[in-house]
Amino acid sequence: MSQSSSSKDFRAVELGEDNVQRIPPATGGDEDAAARDAWKESQEKVPAVTPPPPNPNVDQYVRRKFFVTRPGALDQAVEDLKSQALVKQKEVLQSFWLLTEIDHWNNEKERIVLITDQSLLICKYDFIMLCSVQIQQVPLNYVDRICLGNFTFPPKSLDKREGEGLRIYWDKLREPSFVSRWNPWSSDVPFTTFTEHPMKNCSEKFATICQLDLFTAQLVQAVQNAHSKNPVPGRANGALVLNQPILIETYTGWMAFIGNRNKLGYSLARGSVGF
Repeated sequence: MSQSSSSKDFRAVELGEDNVQRIPPATGGDEDAAARDAWKESQEKVPAVTPPPPNPNVDQYVRRKFFVTRPGALDQAVEDLKSQALVKQKEVLQSFWLLTEIDHWNNEKERIVLITDQSLLICKYDFIMLCSVQIQQVPLNYVDRICLGNFTFPPKSLDKREGEGLRIYWDKLREPSFVSRWNPWSSDVPFTTFTEHPMKNCSEKFATICQLDLFTAQLVQAVQNAHSKNPVPGRANGALVLNQPILIETYTGWMAFIGNRNKLGYSLARGSVGF
């Protein structure tokens, strides 16, 4: 089949018979007028073709897969964390956020982050069982550097990510050890990295509590207040706020590639599994 004939066949399949432009036959005299009238009558009988309506359930389906977006789930989580962490420590909650934590191996993890008058609480919460799994507490007066910028990777890294992130350091005198850097399950690193949650655009509420710029502004203010009220002896008061690229030292990244593509770090409805 020639190239021209194959392109014509493709157009016929794509447009369909009803959408093909019909041209009236050209004849002469009375026969021409009769043919035109017959063509007009045939055109009036052809129903108008309208484009299919948009499917409103597409975004709804994706949103409902995340348990955090279900009614009352986030409010319940915040109340649980307040009763577990804040009442015992006698701290005052200033704001809460829904973010994605990125570990030193580029793995994404869903986190609720609480900013109090004294601490930064990084909380792993199970939105399926509605229970707290882990809470990491970082004193705000120990935070010494806050970096906001785009993610960067080594030149030969196989698994890279786009976008902007925020990295918080709380011990500038200690660098991660070789074992900690190359252990994907190590928590002995003096920093944490955040980016925006995938559901940041699902509603006005989530657009606010998932926004990285607002979180950064609140965090900087809270850190400055904590340093002025309770300075750490032997350390320069205040924290540096920098705009610079955020380096994630991963090279192969197969574990992060599989986990992030399948959203394994989120409380997600994954459907039934069976045979």
